[in-house]
Amino acid sequence: MKPCTPSRNRTGAALLSSAMLVLSLAGCGQQQTAPDVAGAAGSQAAPPTRQVRAVAEPQWDNMLLQNKGWLGADGIYSVALNGVEKSGEAEGKGTFLWFSDTIIGAIKDDSLQADWEMVHNSVGYLQGNVPDPEKIKFHWRRDAQGKAASMFEPRTAKSKPGNYYWLGDGFFNHQKDSTIYIFAYLIKSLPGGVYPFEDIGVSLIALPKGSRPPFTNQRQLDTPLFIPNSNGKGKVVFGVAVLANTVGAKAPKPDGYIYVYGVRGMNKELLVARVPDKVFEDFSQWRYWDGSTWGPDVHQAAALTSRVSNEMSVSFMEDGRVLASYQLDTNSPTIAIQTGQTPAGPFQPAKKMYETPEVYEDLDFYTYNAKAHPHLSKPGELLISYNVNSFDFIADIHKHPHHLRPRFISVKY
Repeated sequence: MKPCTPSRNRTGAALLSSAMLVLSLAGCGQQQTAPDVAGAAGSQAAPPTRQVRAVAEPQWDNMLLQNKGWLGADGIYSVALNGVEKSGEAEGKGTFLWFSDTIIGAIKDDSLQADWEMVHNSVGYLQGNVPDPEKIKFHWRRDAQGKAASMFEPRTAKSKPGNYYWLGDGFFNHQKDSTIYIFAYLIKSLPGGVYPFEDIGVSLIALPKGSRPPFTNQRQLDTPLFIPNSNGKGKVVFGVAVLANTVGAKAPKPDGYIYVYGVRGMNKELLVARVPDKVFEDFSQWRYWDGSTWGPDVHQAAALTSRVSNEMSVSFMEDGRVLASYQLDTNSPTIAIQTGQTPAGPFQPAKKMYETPEVYEDLDFYTYNAKAHPHLSKPGELLISYNVNSFDFIADIHKHPHHLRPRFISVKY
């Protein structure tokens, strides 16, 4: 999902990202530490030698610095092509990445050329685990007129002509013949208004083993994972993060379940469901954590924490605990992490890890939807991406044609 709902306004071929952003005008540097715990009084800093810290990763930033074809995007998620999400296991295996709104075109002399185009999603493949711009290839489709087109277009029973997808998280299912599943948010255009769209559902895209662009053998399913208003607590959308607690994913303490996280209401409460990997597509088998047990009623789901982002991640630490990574309140300058004892918590208070510097480069810039990429991380670290965009999109895409692309940091814990 995008920064908020509604969150984007498209003018002509371009988009203007919108969100209720409160800027935290604090300084930030290339290395930042988090001795304090957000919302917890009396916590003490760890000794300097064991201090949790975050550092910028310009090599990963520069990997996405392209001048022709794929120029930038937001919404980045990734999965190892061997389905192993353990740190240090991606070398030589390759990574599949998918993005939401994407710019296609050319940049010459730091100037965006006039024939640029926008599509709603695209994909990429990275060889190995080194951030080399020569080893990543991007893909999108072309329509019958030769214009750029989104890689994934809605084709479920619920979808209608003109609907489109923004992409959520996904995973590699070893028990379903190595199928890669991706959650996709179904978006409907509205006539006029400041925010001329709304999300109306959550679909599931299934990519069979070995499938490659343009994914002609893909399957798409409607799901019950979108609730417009759950018991007066607000909208619920699942698919913002996925955690495979399986042997195939090399989880520390595998139980055979896939944990799928959702966001509820204006307070961005984090919810979790789980389902055995063997029956992932059978939604009658899904169970939701109600604070004490796993039950079939999504409306009884308990909040694990709050103030998370519409796109985020939950990943394993080496000792079996989990680490939630997100942008505080979806689109603030603050990237936060929380440790949990299990995939369903309980979670410790959030640590504010990093203040994104891009928000100070231009008054209209903002950052959002941080998430981790554990299989691309080093042991004891977590590689985290975040998105950069502008409220004055049309002007800034010409003044700063490279701004719409993910940036990266590493959290060293």
